Amino acid sequence: MPLHPQVIEKEGRKEFVVLPYEEFLSIQEALEDFENLKELRKEKERSKNQSTIPLDEAARKLGL
Repeated sequence: MPLHPQVIEKEGRKEFVVLPYEEFLSIQEALEDFENLKELRKEKERSKNQSTIPLDEAARKLGL
């Protein structure tokens, strides 16, 4: 994703960055996806030793 930042300086030092709104939204969405992926991996690791049942058996037990 190409970015088009505008750097704002204060007293000769880089202080702020301004992005086009669409780029900000893209970055925000990517960060949310990354956080979701981290949670998914964490839960997958936590539950890796738990017993499972086949999908058709679960559906049958749920009356689906």
